Amino acid sequence: MAGIVGYGVHVPIYRIRIEDIARVWNEDAESIKKGLNIREKSVPSTDEDAATIAVEAARRAVKHAGIDAHSIGAVYVGSESHPYAVKPTAAVVVQAIEAGNDVMAADLEFACKAGTAGMQMAMGLVDSGMIRYGMAIGSDTSQGRPGDALEYTASAGGAAFIIGREKKDMIADILKTVSFTSDTPDFWRREGAVFPSHAGRFTGEPGYFRHIMNATKMLFEETGFKASDFDYAVFHQPNGKFPVNVAARLGFTEKQIEKGLITPVIGNTYSGSSMIGLAATLDAAKPGQRIMMTSFGSGAGSDSFAIEVTDNIASKRRNSVLVRQLIEKNKTYIDYSIYLKNRGSIKKR
Repeated sequence: MAGIVGYGVHVPIYRIRIEDIARVWNEDAESIKKGLNIREKSVPSTDEDAATIAVEAARRAVKHAGIDAHSIGAVYVGSESHPYAVKPTAAVVVQAIEAGNDVMAADLEFACKAGTAGMQMAMGLVDSGMIRYGMAIGSDTSQGRPGDALEYTASAGGAAFIIGREKKDMIADILKTVSFTSDTPDFWRREGAVFPSHAGRFTGEPGYFRHIMNATKMLFEETGFKASDFDYAVFHQPNGKFPVNVAARLGFTEKQIEKGLITPVIGNTYSGSSMIGLAATLDAAKPGQRIMMTSFGSGAGSDSFAIEVTDNIASKRRNSVLVRQLIEKNKTYIDYSIYLKNRGSIKKR
């Protein structure tokens, strides 16, 4: 099957601490930090959106892969915060990375798993021989209504993965992928609505846990693997608590998930969440090691992947910046008023 040829990540430099949000709403910051397992989150600048984040991640992915962008035959951008209702983010990425004009491109939406759906689509095109390389991106500047629980976690960031099938290029084989989908209304945003709505009682068990556990168990059944057969595991991270919980339920240890658990320091990047976690895990992985990743998108569905690292991984690291270094580099804290301004919630007349 197809595999990963390269990847890139972008996270804005701005951060806001949980204390600064809680102070505005007279809430207990320590309880929130403990309950969500999150300390701070990334915030976009006034000139950053899902498109600019996608472009930065895509450029880094091309550099990491060491390929000519003209050989990329498809670009898919998954997001729930595309800057235009009608105008493709994917076309912006294609032009920005100078991929040429003979490229299949489309925007995808499936809440927080649209990026991993793009990976599956790229895999199909690569395996069929229709294209040599495909790029899948998960990018978001996620929304949270002021005062809502989502405001503590909804953040900004993205990751791009280049999929190919030539063994000399691949840093990781994708051994198997499966999906589990149902109509579960745990989270939604209607056309024209500025902020999303969510049904709290559906968020945990019927939404996140049911879909991730079923998709992962399907992967186990179809591959014959079990949790102990993987060196690492990555799950979608709506907060820092859920992935730790679901990992334990599925038989994974905290050590297996620690490399990819990035929400406590940047928040929930929505479509970028599990993909940034996978990138951070690949930064640490060695040849022959296995990684399991399961994404989740509200509405609801999960994509699960069994991945095995190849001997090429070390040689390509010289072309990239480690995700953890990227997250910590040039970090700048802002207060709640600047956060609102950057989000476009307050403007000059």
